[in-house]
Amino acid sequence: MTPNNPLKQYFRQPSIYIRLPSNGEHYPPGTLDMPPNREIPVLPMTAVDEITYRTPDALFNGSAMVGVIQSCIPSIKNAWAIPSMDVDTILVGIRVASYGHSMDLTSQCPKCKHEHDISVDLRMVLDNLKTPDYAQSIRHGDLEFFFRPMTYQNLNDNNQMQFEQQKLMSLLPDSDLPEAEKIASITDALKKITSITIDALCQSIGAVKTPQALVTEPEFIRELMQNCDRKVFNSVRDHIIALKTAAELQALKMTCPECKNNYEQGMTLDMTSFFEAAS
Repeated sequence: MTPNNPLKQYFRQPSIYIRLPSNGEHYPPGTLDMPPNREIPVLPMTAVDEITYRTPDALFNGSAMVGVIQSCIPSIKNAWAIPSMDVDTILVGIRVASYGHSMDLTSQCPKCKHEHDISVDLRMVLDNLKTPDYAQSIRHGDLEFFFRPMTYQNLNDNNQMQFEQQKLMSLLPDSDLPEAEKIASITDALKKITSITIDALCQSIGAVKTPQALVTEPEFIRELMQNCDRKVFNSVRDHIIALKTAAELQALKMTCPECKNNYEQGMTLDMTSFFEAAS
């Protein structure tokens, strides 16, 4: 039997508790231990966690974020399965637990280009995060579409593939390839980006109902999205974009101290910049 560590009382303890926008829904069985009060404890990062998120390869393939999330939020057993709507709340929660609720940013006025420092209260950011309504379906003729959030695995895979194709397209114009090969390669890259976009839409569709059947098979749904009328495609795409937009961080309202111009400052949670702002 392993002896009880007398230093255990000095291990890190939860610094804050967060409520997930999903309220624990959309998690596969066994991937989340939801407390009865629905408040998830968040631990501060360890020194190993800080080293992990500074590893470029681990950040690129998503394993760094998964490792840090599962370290800081033990209630989450498989961070790859996190619904997309919860990702920002979880990252903000870990940032607050590890470094406090204040975050310093540098903002540039779009009118006069003056740069100034601001301090953001991340507790207000958490309070302003909204929950998109994935229970709302949409109809188009005989078809009824039902939606679900993408997982972090979906987001990471799609972003990685899109990044690789966009990088390829940016390098091709300066390559030594013959012009015909460049055009063929760019056309191929565009087709792959389109395919990635369709995959992302299909991953957000839980089911399609017809008068005769309820279709949940991913391959059938993908085939529909490849071959449906553009009005159906655009309707589904716009609804999914609206769901995604509803869950995003709200832009900060700013006033330039130099020229008094009012503008909005976007906020992103890219893991490297977000956490290094606290270093």
